[in-house]
Order: sequence, then structure tokens, then C-alpha cells
Amino acid sequence: MPHQTMGDYQTLNTLETFGFLPKFSQDEIYAQINYIIAQGWTPAIEHEHPSRSFDHYWTMWKLPFFGETNLGRVVEELEACRRSYPDHHIRLTGYDNYTQSQGSSFVVFEAR
Repeated sequence: MPHQTMGDYQTLNTLETFGFLPKFSQDEIYAQINYIIAQGWTPAIEHEHPSRSFDHYWTMWKLPFFGETNLGRVVEELEACRRSYPDHHIRLTGYDNYTQSQGSSFVVFEAR
């Protein structure tokens, strides 16, 4: 029987689950934030320099926004984080208080 070899398929490094999809539009980002809020999850913002984004825990921007129900306030904080760290990746995580886990997490701004 001839020896069959399996190809070496490289996996793309992605920062998050949605990393294989086209980049979100602003409206799609707002829809994701609204989903997090509608689920009653706690939004939290994290950031990290691209050179460290795959092998370090990301730094949290302020405390999680416990009980936040206003899309505008979450967006304002995302923008403030981006202004403070323009060379960092910035992601939004929705923490599910009931399951004590992340319900959602996606990169909002990807540094170049």
C-alpha cells in the first residue's frame, strides 16, 4: 500500500471568532453591542499592542460596565480607548453574569 501523506495546512491567526468574516461595518458593530446589552451581559473593553495580542492577556480599559444599557456610552468608551491607544487592537467582550463566562467577544478596532 503506498504511503499517503497529509498536507500541512496552516491556520490563519485570527484575533477572534469573527476574524474569518469580512470586517464589521459600523452598523454591524452597533448591532453586536446592542445584542450584548439586550442579553443583559456586562460590556467590557480590552486592548493590547499587536505584537503581544496572541501571547498575553489583554489589558482591560476601566472596569466592566455593570448594568450599562446605553449603546452610546459603550461606543464613547470604545472611542476613548482608541484615542488613548491608537496603536492597539481593541475588543469588546460581553460577560454573561449568569453563566460567569464570556457570551460574546469581538475586535472592534484592529491596529495596523
